[in-house]
Amino acid sequence: MPQDDLPPSQTALVEAFADHLRLERHLSAHTVAAYRRDLLQLATFLYRGGSSLAGASHPLLRRFLAQQHTRGYARASIARRVAAIHTFYRWAVGGGRLAADPSILLGRPKVVSRLPSVLRPKEAEALVESPPVASSRDPDPPEEHAVALRDRAILELLYGSGLRVSEVTSLTPGRVDLVRARVVVVGKGAKEREVPMSEASVDAVGAWIELGRVHLAVPESSSLFLNRRKGPLTPRDVRRLVERYGARALPGRRVTPHTLRHSYATHLLEGGADIRAVQELLGHASVATTQRYTHVSRSRLFEAYERSHPRA
Repeated sequence: MPQDDLPPSQTALVEAFADHLRLERHLSAHTVAAYRRDLLQLATFLYRGGSSLAGASHPLLRRFLAQQHTRGYARASIARRVAAIHTFYRWAVGGGRLAADPSILLGRPKVVSRLPSVLRPKEAEALVESPPVASSRDPDPPEEHAVALRDRAILELLYGSGLRVSEVTSLTPGRVDLVRARVVVVGKGAKEREVPMSEASVDAVGAWIELGRVHLAVPESSSLFLNRRKGPLTPRDVRRLVERYGARALPGRRVTPHTLRHSYATHLLEGGADIRAVQELLGHASVATTQRYTHVSRSRLFEAYERSHPRA
């Protein structure tokens, strides 16, 4: 059912909830869009059954989730819908928009926690060094050279500083301090954090700013990284370039920007970094999220034992 077919009161309630997530909770645009879509699906289901968001009962909500399962949605998707429903009803009841919360007893399906994919240090090095950057410091490089400089800088930041895609694409030149080797990023929940840059990142970003950016920028450009159309680079652009270089440097491996972030965290922990320090560097709200990387690191130790010990 198209959104326009829902009663105005239902769509208005969902839009007010989306505004709350965006303006008050400062959630990412991706999360806001996902929660809004989940609530519209629920509102449609309820409306077709003669009910509404205000009139929903616990059995109706369970029926909605059962329908999602029947349609083949993954457990992770259904778990997110449960989270969206819980968040919506807490907000609606807390603000006096609804009288009762029918989702209180709604359980969330268990999601299997998969260990993140991680590159070996040599693999990560091969990937970030794969853009064909010329060795000569030509003061007037062609556009292709400028794009290669940009891509090298992005790959170095993804692996050398563990940045999220959204943090890379939202960077401005003023947030990069090449002298101090620091970059200020805006993470989840609009929280700022200062992250160190590797020496290779400093060199790559410096080369992009000095020799490459001028060829893709226009006077009104405010973003650090730009595309060939001279507009801000988008998260999709970054994912595509990582996949492209990944296929070239590591054939047969699926590499995403998050693969480089996972590798950054794991290599820090394997090098002896404190988990609380890694939590701060990654911008994780909970150390439990960072804890996943200790499992990856531990599995590497067992692999090394099995390969190396004569009695293994």
